[in-house]
Amino acid sequence: MDLISWGIQVIYDFIETIGYAGIFLLMTLESMAIPIPSEIVMTFGGWLAYDGKLDLFWVGMAGTLGCVLGSAIAYKIGEYGGRPFISKYGKYLLLKESSLDAAEIWFKKYGVVVVFGSRLLPVIRTFISIPAGIAKMNFWVFLVLTFLGSLPWCYALAYAGYYLGANYESVQTYFNVLTIIVVIAAVALLSYYFYIRKRRTKPSE
Repeated sequence: MDLISWGIQVIYDFIETIGYAGIFLLMTLESMAIPIPSEIVMTFGGWLAYDGKLDLFWVGMAGTLGCVLGSAIAYKIGEYGGRPFISKYGKYLLLKESSLDAAEIWFKKYGVVVVFGSRLLPVIRTFISIPAGIAKMNFWVFLVLTFLGSLPWCYALAYAGYYLGANYESVQTYFNVLTIIVVIAAVALLSYYFYIRKRRTKPSE
């Protein structure tokens, strides 16, 4: 069994063992920018609902609340850690100190749209909270937008797992490959965005 397959199996076993609490905890970690794929967590929760072991409504709600808690923690890390945090740990989160000025301007101008819209995008959704904290976006507005943006994401994935039903295991391999492709593409786009913003914010020669 390769490392990715082993990791996915650990996620499955964790959710199957403790149910909603497992979904909540994994989605909390995912929203703290820890690389746990929500696509795997939520679709498997949906499949367990199809199998009669969980309820679809509470699967989606557990995932959504986990997103809110994890995002709140990441926000506070950005708020209190600020530039020193990015200097020390930013490389692990695809964030650079040189990108902070652009990120702060970005949030002051498009904060509401960015926080809500990013929750519907793979990978990017997990990294948006730290810059929001650094930019000191209103915390309660941030939480509300995070909840509203995470709700359709979590329920859509849970329903996908429920809809696949008996076919879930047969398409699991292809789904995992697709998840990896989406992750790589999203990381590349995010890196490209910050690269462009960095160039645009450089003082003219």
